[in-house]
Amino acid sequence: MKILVTYNIPREPFAHLPENWDVTFPQGDEMSKEEIIRLLPDYDILLSIFCRPIDKDIIDAGKRLQLISNYGVGYNNVDIRYAREKGISVCNTPQSVCNPTAELCMALLLGAARKIAELDRRVRLEKESLWGAMKNLGTGLEGKTLGIIGMGRIGQNVAQKASAFGMNIIYYNRHTEVPGYRRVELNTLLQESDFISIHTPLNEDSRHLIGRKELTLMKPSAFLINTARGGVIDEAALAECLQQQQIKGAALDVFEQEPHITETLYHLDNVILLPHVGTATIDCRIATGAEALQNIRNFLAGHPTNIVN
Repeated sequence: MKILVTYNIPREPFAHLPENWDVTFPQGDEMSKEEIIRLLPDYDILLSIFCRPIDKDIIDAGKRLQLISNYGVGYNNVDIRYAREKGISVCNTPQSVCNPTAELCMALLLGAARKIAELDRRVRLEKESLWGAMKNLGTGLEGKTLGIIGMGRIGQNVAQKASAFGMNIIYYNRHTEVPGYRRVELNTLLQESDFISIHTPLNEDSRHLIGRKELTLMKPSAFLINTARGGVIDEAALAECLQQQQIKGAALDVFEQEPHITETLYHLDNVILLPHVGTATIDCRIATGAEALQNIRNFLAGHPTNIVN
């Protein structure tokens, strides 16, 4: 069984593999598209990573390809429809990424509410002049309403953590109801929430789910947090909204055209910008590798899990 790994992920999960597994890693940080296409015809399984597009060209190169085991919860990097047409299964790793992403979401929520990034920048420049009992006032979390868009595993993890801070939780889900929290329509969530956190996958239905119209429904005192996928928000509309201070602030780990970020956002104090680090802990990287390999084991044993197509 030949497995092609496209990115130089931690080796710990590969320590005790079956003897008949032949695993190839990239020589550098990652394989180029051309390298994947050149090698893939001889491989049965592709262990891809969320930041590398797996398009028709790559899928067509997989003459023996049975499974794409995607390293990450997101799978919008894979042409799912075409893989299905070719009879190739695709799976993801929803368990290992859940808690790290929820932790970062809470860090961003707190950071935005208490102006942590802004004040860190300013204290280095303004020094003693920044101090004062009635200066630098932020927003508390207790008693505030957190609206969660997408109440899957990560959304529910965030809800549990936010509840510990005394926040009221409402959520918008298109299909599933989650006991213990109030489900509302999207417009209601936008109008009632003091903080809004996005945890929905990016697909045809969710692209620009939060656009100019939706932003105008938010409270002027509200904050928008996104650790899901950048395309869920109309980034240009959000930049304009923040520049005009139509909402209080935002904290973004993901962007529409990563690594490009809308230029306006670089110059605003009311937004926190991170380079897509929602799952970027060494613990998570190792656990995600282990989950991706377990998906392969389950698939080969005839008990596939986490299949998304």
